[in-house]
Amino acid sequence: MTNQTKRKRMSKLTAALKNRFENALNRLDEAKSFAKSMYQTEVFQLAIELSRSDDGLSILYGNAHRFDQAGVFQEGPWEDPAKMQPPLAGGSLKLKGVQSIIELLSEMRMLAIAKGDYIHEGVTAEEAHVFLNEVLALNLDLLFPPENEENRIQLDDHMIRAQHLFRYLGQELSFKAIADKIAQEIDRLTVQRPIMTGRILNMIAMFEPLMESVEDERTAEALKKYSRAANAPTPLSKDASSQREYRLRIKDAYSDELEAEAKIFAGSMKDTGLVSPHHAVLLRFLNRKNPDLIPAALDLTETGTASFNANRELIHDMIQLSIYPETRQSIYGLARMLDRGVLSQEHVAPAIRRLFELPIHAQVKQILSKPEYERCGISLNGVLVAGVISVLGQPLGVGQGLNPTCQSARAISLWSQHGIGQLLEYIARAARDHDIDMTFEGEAIHSSLLADGVAGEIHQELDPVSIVLVSHLDKIYNEMMKRTLLRGEDGHKWVNPEFYGEWIPKGFINVIDPLTLKVTNYSTFVRLFYATHHPDYNEGYELIYPNPVGIFTTNVHGTLLGLHAVSIQRIHKDQNANYRIYFYNPNNDSGQNWGQGISPSVTGFGEVEGESSLPLHEFLSRMYAFHYNPYEQGDIYMVEDSLVEEVETLARESWGKTYLWE
Repeated sequence: MTNQTKRKRMSKLTAALKNRFENALNRLDEAKSFAKSMYQTEVFQLAIELSRSDDGLSILYGNAHRFDQAGVFQEGPWEDPAKMQPPLAGGSLKLKGVQSIIELLSEMRMLAIAKGDYIHEGVTAEEAHVFLNEVLALNLDLLFPPENEENRIQLDDHMIRAQHLFRYLGQELSFKAIADKIAQEIDRLTVQRPIMTGRILNMIAMFEPLMESVEDERTAEALKKYSRAANAPTPLSKDASSQREYRLRIKDAYSDELEAEAKIFAGSMKDTGLVSPHHAVLLRFLNRKNPDLIPAALDLTETGTASFNANRELIHDMIQLSIYPETRQSIYGLARMLDRGVLSQEHVAPAIRRLFELPIHAQVKQILSKPEYERCGISLNGVLVAGVISVLGQPLGVGQGLNPTCQSARAISLWSQHGIGQLLEYIARAARDHDIDMTFEGEAIHSSLLADGVAGEIHQELDPVSIVLVSHLDKIYNEMMKRTLLRGEDGHKWVNPEFYGEWIPKGFINVIDPLTLKVTNYSTFVRLFYATHHPDYNEGYELIYPNPVGIFTTNVHGTLLGLHAVSIQRIHKDQNANYRIYFYNPNNDSGQNWGQGISPSVTGFGEVEGESSLPLHEFLSRMYAFHYNPYEQGDIYMVEDSLVEEVETLARESWGKTYLWE
């Protein structure tokens, strides 16, 4: 079936739905007041079907001026638009059931008032505009959906419908009124330095046409800074009409102009974490004609410059093979990788070089290929090397996307910090053989022999390393957990040390009894964490390696969403002399509100790129399991009752409401 045939069929279906909806609206309009509720249900059901497409939303909008007269909202909390409250709109849209579609229809009514297509005596067009702008500003997560655990868990039809609505509202309204909120959101996301920057670039692209009309000077300059960083931040690039023209310009540029270009690109990249496609053009040019300027183009530290000079041939080949405008974000990874000095580790350089001409399995080629790669001429080996550069440069920038594979993303992050040789071996085997194996309690487990993992299907909006590796890791981790099911204890106790590596401590505790599913010995759990992790209670031992821990994820109301895997990176005092836990969260956006005033910080308390942090007791209140070294443990009886009570209160009044407590 051709795309044109599909569009025609879709058009016929939409036209049929339009007739059915308008007929249902007519019947509701003609019904007696006392009988309206009998006809509302059909309107709501048809509205749900229409709201699945932009054409359907346009049909709903085209009838929005009729909703009040027909009785769509009669005898319900949405009846009077003058009483609508912006802070409640997002919550209603996120609820399953009829409330979400009624809220959507209410927003359509308000849009009709704002645009002058419906005159309402209780709400002016200006008031409707203010209302909708505030709704957009309060719900940027619906306008630009994050790939976090809440979105993964709750991505049902009503959530997809809400996201469609907000995209529609965004197209119909000016974003000028929420410019400051968007600038703040871009700030918050870029400071986390994710490898995948698609969501950030979408926000920038959507706002670019309106930047000149933003009235607040500071907001306008912030948005322009990000736009320049993502596009053309330098004198020679900003006026170039194409990458070809830019390449011709730098070919004819003087040496001081090239040096200025290199430094401005590097400064913009360092400031924002975003990379211009022209930066890739410049780096490829310098790689051939003036490699001595590459350290300036990457803003390398002394360590990075030394690493570059010691590995010039390898770096030259990596850039030639893998750095293109289509893989430009890897330039940031390259700078960070060199600054980390990872190429000085034995076997890393030859393991990377092996990937240059590695034969890639047919199935891996299929999932790794993208049309833009074919158009620019980059090989799939180059794509894979670009992915490796990003992961080795940004171990805390790895994300799981819309997949329930936090364990696998955490593994890639851990290995890229402390097991690079192991990670590169897995990448090579997965790419070449479409199979990896791990040993669990003396028996090899091959991913190619396993049917499935935790994720039934892997969404492919991931970095290249994750695309190649995650499905294998997911299957093996799931198989290891299956083999522990009858042991009467949490399987993570045995699986994590075997899966992640020998650096994982063998001590383990879980607050949930796997047999009764009740919370047991919670006070012991809290005391043991203090005695093994808090510097004032654990004899001063510090973490040497990240510690994989399990947390309960909760929403803004503190309600339990599910279980999640993160890594504690370190525990230190912040500038206020309060101990904080600095952790890696593989969910792509680590700054959510967990309820009870608990909101992880991504900057402002000494976080390094990609880290989140919380006061120790707040983070502990969301934990359900952790590993510990019993030989590096203080006395648990030294932990004050008041500390235990503080943590337990937070736990009982959030996720703890879902469980029975012993």
